[in-house]
Amino acid sequence: MTSDREPFLVIEPSPAWRPVDLREVWRYRELLYFFVWRDVKVRYKQTVLGVAWAVIQPLFAMIIFAFFFGRVAKLPSDGIPYPLFCYAGLLPWTFFANALANGSQSLLGSSNLVTKVYFPRILVPAAAVATGLVDFAFALLMLVPLMWWKSTAPAAGAFAMVPLLILITFLLAFGLSTWLSALIVRYRDVRHVVPFVIQIWMFATPIIYPLSFIPSKWRWAVSLNPMAAVVEAFRASIFGRPVDSAGLLYAAVVALILIASGSIYFRRLERLFADVM
Repeated sequence: MTSDREPFLVIEPSPAWRPVDLREVWRYRELLYFFVWRDVKVRYKQTVLGVAWAVIQPLFAMIIFAFFFGRVAKLPSDGIPYPLFCYAGLLPWTFFANALANGSQSLLGSSNLVTKVYFPRILVPAAAVATGLVDFAFALLMLVPLMWWKSTAPAAGAFAMVPLLILITFLLAFGLSTWLSALIVRYRDVRHVVPFVIQIWMFATPIIYPLSFIPSKWRWAVSLNPMAAVVEAFRASIFGRPVDSAGLLYAAVVALILIASGSIYFRRLERLFADVM
């Protein structure tokens, strides 16, 4: 005998100390794909240059930096043509900066959806961070003609480490976005601090200068920045230089700590989102 009762979903509050339920997130994985596709379409809808905007940002930044820091200030570049040195550093940084900026603002920008429909709220910052992968892919393609222009051949297996490095960058941006997106919902003035922090953070990352340019007594302070290891490793893998595996391990550990602690904090504030938005 079959029951005529329709299945229903019971939503119960969880302890505040628990991290995000990964099984629940997996059940809603198709919604994550929808959010990413929606954000990509919104970003390029009714634009004149379309996906070219993904290339314009790091390319124009490279031109400005190459002129002022390469020609005028004559900063060193470890034997790499300065435009390529700069662009290779800008690729992972631009992805990280845009992902963090979009991820931190994502919950506040989706307030109408968050307050009306139930789904794992952490999918919102995750989708905002993942959307930046599309821009990174197009910007990475631009590296090929730039290397041809400078008559520089990539190292053997130059792009083999790129997926790992971008994964670490993604995890760093996502971990910080879980913290910041929840904080911005609770304290709105935090959203004005994020762009300023990202701008300062860029100059604390070896993008326009190599890590070897920093005096040895201060190099440890720069190495505390996990993006410093990612940028240096990205550049080293492209141009066949030694990769600091210890620095990458440190960046990966920091990313996992940020995700673990951020997901707990996010889950703790999640029950208040609908009330304070």
